[in-house]
Parts: sequence; structure tokens; C-alpha cells
Amino acid sequence: MPDHAHVGRATRRVEGKLKVTGQARYAAEYDAPGLLHGCIVASAIPSGRVLRVDTARARSIPGVVDIFTHEKRTRTAWFNFRWRDDTAPPGRHFRPLHSNRILFDGQPVALVVAESEEAARDAAALVDVEYELEAHASELEAERPRAYRPPRKRLAIPRPPKPRGDAIGAFERAPHKIDARYRLSAEYHQPMELFATTCIWEGQGRFTIYDKTQGVRTCRAYVCKVFGLSRKNVRVINHHVGGAFGSGLRPQANLYCAVMASRALKRAVRVSLSRQQMFHIGYRPDTVQDVALAADEAGNLQSIRHHALAATSIYEDYQENLVNWAALLYRCDNVHLTYELAKLNTCTPVDMRAPGAASGVAALECAMDELSYVVGVDPIELRRRNATVRDDSTGKRFTAKALDSCLRAGAAAFGWHRRPSAARSMREGHELIGWGMAVGVWDAFAFFHSARVRLTADGRIEVLSAVSDIGTGTRTIMGQIAADAFGTPMEEVTVSLGDSALPFAPMEGGSWTAASVSAAVQSASLAVKKSLFRRARKMAGSPLAGATFEDIEVRAGRIGLAADPARGLAVADVLKAARLTHLEERSTFVPNLLQMFKYVSHSYSAVFAEVRVDDELGVVRVTRVVCATAAGRVLNPTTARSQILGGVVMGIGMALHEEAVVDHRLGRLMNHNLAEYHVPTHADIHDIEVVFVDDPDPKASPLGVKGLGEIGIVGTAAAVANAIYHATGRRVREFPITVDKILKTSDSAVG
Repeated sequence: MPDHAHVGRATRRVEGKLKVTGQARYAAEYDAPGLLHGCIVASAIPSGRVLRVDTARARSIPGVVDIFTHEKRTRTAWFNFRWRDDTAPPGRHFRPLHSNRILFDGQPVALVVAESEEAARDAAALVDVEYELEAHASELEAERPRAYRPPRKRLAIPRPPKPRGDAIGAFERAPHKIDARYRLSAEYHQPMELFATTCIWEGQGRFTIYDKTQGVRTCRAYVCKVFGLSRKNVRVINHHVGGAFGSGLRPQANLYCAVMASRALKRAVRVSLSRQQMFHIGYRPDTVQDVALAADEAGNLQSIRHHALAATSIYEDYQENLVNWAALLYRCDNVHLTYELAKLNTCTPVDMRAPGAASGVAALECAMDELSYVVGVDPIELRRRNATVRDDSTGKRFTAKALDSCLRAGAAAFGWHRRPSAARSMREGHELIGWGMAVGVWDAFAFFHSARVRLTADGRIEVLSAVSDIGTGTRTIMGQIAADAFGTPMEEVTVSLGDSALPFAPMEGGSWTAASVSAAVQSASLAVKKSLFRRARKMAGSPLAGATFEDIEVRAGRIGLAADPARGLAVADVLKAARLTHLEERSTFVPNLLQMFKYVSHSYSAVFAEVRVDDELGVVRVTRVVCATAAGRVLNPTTARSQILGGVVMGIGMALHEEAVVDHRLGRLMNHNLAEYHVPTHADIHDIEVVFVDDPDPKASPLGVKGLGEIGIVGTAAAVANAIYHATGRRVREFPITVDKILKTSDSAVG
């Protein structure tokens, strides 16, 4: 690696100091003269109508400025399509404070605006709402008789492919088979940063909005469409995001309420959600999945059937890719995949880290583990024997598939060869020890993305794009790419992002950002260097007069011959001769659409987990995890490792901790707080080893980059569940796997 290279080198986050010293400002931390504070009043019923809102007691609180309800709302868009955001599923999109109809538990029914946050909160507690209660639906399996296949497809979410072969007949004829039902509880987004919007009224219909979001342009488009505003009059900024994991892909009620109140009162307004209200912004839907697998005597798959029933709201058809993963991972001639929805009186689910894959692969990989015991073959070997060489649903080839390398590297790091095959065969004192594994897969996307690069006379580099950094290290990799392009230290590079006034970028999500923004920054940097070269070559007596662009390099504030750096010019002299203070170029990365018709691209993982289970108490500890990942070229091993670690921790949460507790008599979520909704803490997490398999994939993106944000969670929950079976001999098919589920049976099936 050249001494000036930054890409591929472990690099600390460029914004790290700002964050640890508290200087990084988030959406709720921007001030403005005369700033007002808004507090949302949430519905206390899941279904029905608001009959009356009594605000008299609330208005008696000193400092209350106004209270908004459906009876006092500002003029907004009439047509449904104007309320549609970039990732909205089909349906009639939710309009906060629009009518007296209650669609879900926790729905906003009023907004109190006051001079202080304390006054707004206290007044909100005094708003009296009278309801007419109607029948509600809150239990997924109870709604199975009314389940349906969504009539309209959600954008970018594939439908299950048409059945191939005779899955039922092949299943009946096969000598080895399993048919099991897996249940996964709903999971709720709880990033550290609460959702908030600070909307600053600039006068004459102009707004500057600081919002927690994964896409500033998405928010701007939503605000402009809903409120009939011009794009030039709305600027959305989110310089820092304290975690989002998909929850920030759609505009939340705080954005609408802040803009509505600011527009009506002609003052700056901030609306922040409470931790309890964060449980009503969207969630990973609960699912019930039926997986039936059959194999011949050698363990070759003869039949795959995977049916999923998932929750959605009563007003939108939220959809995920839950069942299509088997055709990407395993070769089989007889496949039947189906997917249905059931409407519940909840808010619409929202994408949560690896949406669809985290849930669907969990069920599939648990079923594969069960089949390995029935066939009598090692779980790794079963997967190898059935590995695909192409996407069997579409017939497309893979740009690359390094899953077998993940299996080998992960198994070696974990010491899988020492694993006894029989369940309940490892013990230490009162604890049973189990080793389990699973594989993971996630789409590797690249989308249209723009960036602007500016080279100043003093040799500094500025990189600008509207892309958000949701905590993944996007700023840092953008700086690394630009620093390499100009052969300059990272300290000489400034990255500006998270501002709708900057060049176009899509939402940050789906693990597509690194592949997309890296290509845009690289392309814009190349354009600047070419512009610099043209000017340098034209200078009188230029040592580069006879050179071609391929002959030169830009490094340390100079442009010169790569073979003879002494023959060159200072960047400052080139710009001075051209009477310029800087050079600037903008470039847009456009994916190779023709290639997308031929190939599909994915990241892969192999996850190995060790658990210790108290044989009498049923308490589970995940004491060791190895996650081997093939995700293209790794731009920054430090931030890449952090992404995998975070994904594994969330996978452990899915396996053992995160569970929605709903009182179905009331149709309400009862544990909407972090005291009772359990997430993994430091005490729950032990050793996690991340192994990166060499997997540069130039067909996936120009720099060979794939995404890392999602792949770490996919397969982790299944690996933990499979390890629990290996430890105890008890097969738990209901997530999260809690003590009661382990203790309530001593046979091999639960759920």
C-alpha cells in the first residue's frame, strides 16, 4: 500500500472528536430566536374516533401558545399521492391530525405548542380526549383468515417468484424432511437519538429545517408536496444522526407537526418525540413463517416451501422480501414461496436493518439446521452441497459469490472442527455449551448519486454531497477517497454532507451508500484532476506540455509526472495562472443498468455462535460469535468492523431480548419503554470476532464496494438459536428465545 493511500486503511472517524466532546449537533440541538416547543399527544385507543378534545386545562399552563387538533389544522395537500414519500408502501398514506379517525395505538391526536419544552409536556398531559372505541385487530395469527396477498407491489421489493417444479410432491417422496413453524416478535426502533425536528421560520414562506432523517431530499420533497411549498424555499439539514437503522427512511410525525406549527405561528418550532412515542414510529413486523424442506439420502434438497404471514397497518400494505432468499442460497428444482399480509391497528411497519432478510433468513437457516440433524450431516456441509451458482428465481448470474470462503474462514476462526455433532454433548459445570451456525445474504445495490469536489489554491480538498451519515462513517470514507485521489493527508480534506442544498443523493439505507457515494466522489475527483491538468499543460514553459493525463499524478499540492515527480507544478501556481481561487467539478454516478439485467449482486456472511445455557434455570449467555463476511472491497476496516459488530449485537437482540408485549384486549403495546422492552446491554455481549473475506467486486460498483450495514445481522439470530439446540437438545422456534420457552419443554420442538 503506498504511504499516501487511505482507502483500505483503518482510519478513525473524522467527526469522532466532535461527537465525544459533545460539539456535534443533532436535530433537537439547534436554537433560534423565539423558539417554541411542541409536544404530541398520543391516542389511548387503537381504533375508533375522537369525539371531543378538551384543551381548557392544558391552556391554563403558563407559556402555552396554541394547541392543534384535527379541528384546527392548517391547509395541506388533498390528493393521496402528495403525501407519498420515497419509500412509502402502497395504500392511503397517514396524515397526522387530519381527521377524528383513530387508526392505531399511539396515533397523534393533538399538538401542544409552548414557550418551553416543560410547559408543552405538562400541558400535553392535561389534554382530555374523549373517544368512541371500535373493534380492533392486534394479534397476527388471529387475523390469518383475513390474510391477503398485497394487490400492489411496493417499489424495489420483489414478489415471490412463480413456483418451480412440484414442491409438495417432491416433499412427500423425499426420505428426509422437516416442516416447522417459526414465530418472530415485532421489534421496535430505539436508536440513541430521539426523533426531532427544529423548523425555523425565515419569513416570506421560507424554512430551514433540522430533522432526524436518512435523506434530506426526501424530507424536503415531502414538506414541499404536503404544504405546497417551493423547493427553493425549503432547506433540510441533518449534519449528524444518532442512529436510524431504517427508521429515518420515512418522514415521521414530528416533521409534519413542526412545519405545520411553524407555518401557522410564523415562529421557529421544535417537536421532539419521547422515548415512549418512539415505539409508534414504525417497527420490524412480527411474522409467522412455515418452512418445509426435504432432502434425499445424500442431503441434496428436493423441495423448498416457505410461506410467511407478516403484519401491516390497516392503511398501508407494507412489504418486505421475506421468502425469496432460499433461491439465492440453495439449489433446488421444486420451490414454492408465498407471502401474505394481515392488517393490524398499529402504525405502518418501517424498514429495520436488513428488512425481510433478518426475519426470513432466520427461519430458513433454523430449518436448514433442523434438516442437517435429520439427514445426519454437518450443518456446513449441508449448505455446501446445496449451494447455488446463480439466482435460481431469475436465472441471473452473481457478480461474485464468496459464501464458501466465508464458511471456511469463519469455521477456522471459530474452531468448528472441534464441535461434536450430538446435542447436549458439551458441558461445563451447570452450564450446557452449544455451537451453532447460519449463513446470511443481503442485496448489494448502487444508486444514482452526485458529489462535488473542490480543489483550492492552498491544496485543500472539499467534498460535498447531500448524503446523510447515519453513524456508519460515510464522512470518513468520502474523505479517504478524495485524499487518495489528490495524494493528500486526510487533514487536508473537508467533507460537507446532510444538506438538501448540496448535490443530489438518495436516502442512506439498504447498504447502498458506500458503493454509490464512493463512485461519485471518485468520478468528481477525476474530473477536477483533468481540469487541473488541462490548465497546467497550457501554461507557458509547462513541464507537462507533452504529457498525457495518464502520465501524471496529483500529490501533496503538486501536479507532475508519475515517473518523475520533480517535473511538475504547484497547484497554487496553476490556479494563479488561470486566475482562479479554486477548481470545482460535479459528477453523478449512474449504475450500469445493462449489467443489472445480467447480474445480481449480494454480500454474504457465515455466523458462528457459542452459547452457554444454565441447565436448571434456562438462562442463555452468548459467549462467542465469529462473523465472516464477504462484502466487496473494504474501504475502512475500522468503520466496517463497527458495522458488523452492530449488526451482530442487533441479531443477538432479535434472538434473545427484543419482544413486543401487547394486551390484545386493549390492542395496546404494554412495554413501550426501555425498562421493559429489553435490548442487549454491555453485560449481554461478549467476544465478537469479525473476519473479512477478500471479495473485491468491480461488477457490483466501480470501486468493488458492497454494503456492510445490513449483512452483520442476517443469520445471527439463527446461529444463536441453532447453538441453543446444540446445547440443550430443545428446539425453540419462537423468537426471542426467553427462559420460559426453554424451560417449558424438554423435547425437541417448541412453538
